Amino acid sequence: SNFILANAQGRCGFPIVYCSDGFCDLTGFARTEVMQKNCSCRFLCGAETSEPILQSIEKALDSRQEYQTEVCFYKKGGAAFWCLLDIMPIKNEKGEVVLFLFSFKDITESRGRSYPGDKKEEKQRNEKQRSKKPGNSHLRAARRQGRTMLHQFSNQFVRRDRGEMKINRNVFENKPSIPEYKVASVQKSRFILLHYSIFKALWDWLILLATFYVAITVPYNVCFTGTEDSLSAARSTIVSDIAVEMLFILDIILNFRTTYVSQSGQVVYDPRSICIHYVATWFFVDLIAALPFDLLYIFNVTVTSLVHLLKTVRLLRLLRLLQKLDRYSQYSAMVLTLLMSMFALLAHWMACIWYVIGRKELESNDPRTWDIGWLHELGKRLEAPYINNSVGGPSIRSAYIASLYFTLSSLTSVGFGNVCANTDTEKIFSICTMLIGALMHAVVFGNVTAIIQRMYSRRSLYHTRMKDLKDFIRVHHLPQQLKQRMLEYFQTTWSVNNGIDANELLHDFPDELRADVAMHLNKDILQLPIFETASRGCLRSLSLHIKTSFCAPGEYLLRQGDALQANYFVCSGSLEVLKDNVVLAILGKGDLIGADLCRTDQVIKTNADVKALTYCDLQHIGLRGLCEVLQLYPEYASKFTADIHQDLTFNLREGSEME
Repeated sequence: SNFILANAQGRCGFPIVYCSDGFCDLTGFARTEVMQKNCSCRFLCGAETSEPILQSIEKALDSRQEYQTEVCFYKKGGAAFWCLLDIMPIKNEKGEVVLFLFSFKDITESRGRSYPGDKKEEKQRNEKQRSKKPGNSHLRAARRQGRTMLHQFSNQFVRRDRGEMKINRNVFENKPSIPEYKVASVQKSRFILLHYSIFKALWDWLILLATFYVAITVPYNVCFTGTEDSLSAARSTIVSDIAVEMLFILDIILNFRTTYVSQSGQVVYDPRSICIHYVATWFFVDLIAALPFDLLYIFNVTVTSLVHLLKTVRLLRLLRLLQKLDRYSQYSAMVLTLLMSMFALLAHWMACIWYVIGRKELESNDPRTWDIGWLHELGKRLEAPYINNSVGGPSIRSAYIASLYFTLSSLTSVGFGNVCANTDTEKIFSICTMLIGALMHAVVFGNVTAIIQRMYSRRSLYHTRMKDLKDFIRVHHLPQQLKQRMLEYFQTTWSVNNGIDANELLHDFPDELRADVAMHLNKDILQLPIFETASRGCLRSLSLHIKTSFCAPGEYLLRQGDALQANYFVCSGSLEVLKDNVVLAILGKGDLIGADLCRTDQVIKTNADVKALTYCDLQHIGLRGLCEVLQLYPEYASKFTADIHQDLTFNLREGSEME
């Protein structure tokens, strides 16, 4: 909507306290050029503007009455336009008129060209409009439109995006850290794969899953496929096994064409250097792991247990998992998942060994031990006993589940006794399992505890600070209203910055880096037209003096008569400028408030109160720091002093209203 709000309680005229973006777009005036001007719209007049209509507007304002007319105004560039002007007084709860709402509707296209020479028709039209009664349909429609705009305006003030602002964009471009000839694109072959590319990252995770598959299936096949019945089960996984072998072979080929980082920290693109580096590091491990043992099934070659034992060398690829842990150590959830996977994998391996021990006890000819082993006891409980030391017994599935149950209960606790060690060999293995379980508790679960604490460290810090704040309020017996304000401010600031103090965080960084970070954080205020002609060095110095503050609804940012310490830029939210409970201005996103003078030996007193209407995010630059920077850049100081008053949405310096 194209509208302005004017203060109806002004002592001299009716100054504009708010203008919408639509009005600025319609007239071509910037917001800072419209604020505090008289709402009689004399600044929009031109050669074809009717003086009787202007007098009628002023008369309606003096009498606090509604008024509607068609009038010819002029834009800032001098172009004329016709608009339907609606004036509506706004009353407070006491019935006093406190604001005027001016609504402007562009009717140039519907009206067509006006004929300035036809004064008679224009006079008749003006007399007809002045003779309209307040209750006619036009005014009722205008009143409804005004109330709708006021309702929207009261719920959420118009946010504006200063599209008209211009800035030297080169100031905010990323400055190269080294000369251009050193950062030129590297000439590399199109068949070279970057080790940090997205494809390589996804491929590494696929290989990691294949490695886990090998770590699960190889020990299982070695330990549980010694009988003819289980041979068919081994053949059932032939397709997946061959697919994994093909992945490993393809991974070797890709590693011969993948870049790496040398000890000096440079990325190596040379194919010959890549091949030498890979052969000297992981090639032989990957080659042994990729030997296609499972192709023997295709050619109907008898697979003995020796072949299965040779396949255990594939477990060497798990050494690559150490690289993953180091690379993803900063991601708590990822490290937690890998650690728990390793724990489950260890339990699986020990379950396979536990089953082998039980089989060996059965197959031994020692009459004292063959019938007391855990596997023999399991067969009797399941009513599937072993006959002649090897025939019969529980199924492979039941035996594996019982083995895994025993190892997990031994690793995590002391077991429950329903599956227990009876022979000497089983007892020795059980002791080793308990020792390994104690070590795993220290390594895995200790890291898990630290990771979980790190994940919730920020929440713990929030509760600690909140408790300290409540204890402070309780000890000093603060009143309920003040207590509520403190709690709301703390919760609001925490939700914005998550308890991170940017100044403290950047304190130990070099000035060059801090200045670049500060320019990025404060780019909104540095893109104001007042800083357009400032050099990059000046902007970097200014950015180090810019701070962030917050204001809750109903809180006063400044009080009348306070010493002004900074100029404020509204990043989000809405504020109002008050003097003697009279609204002088309504501020929104992108507005700049403060003073137009900047001398270190002068104390500037504020001429009004500034009160937050909503939650406000503000950036402010201290006047003392501003003066210090301007003294370092005198060529820009004169330009700043001359132009600052044009960029201030409202001048808070005491005495500026008289000027």
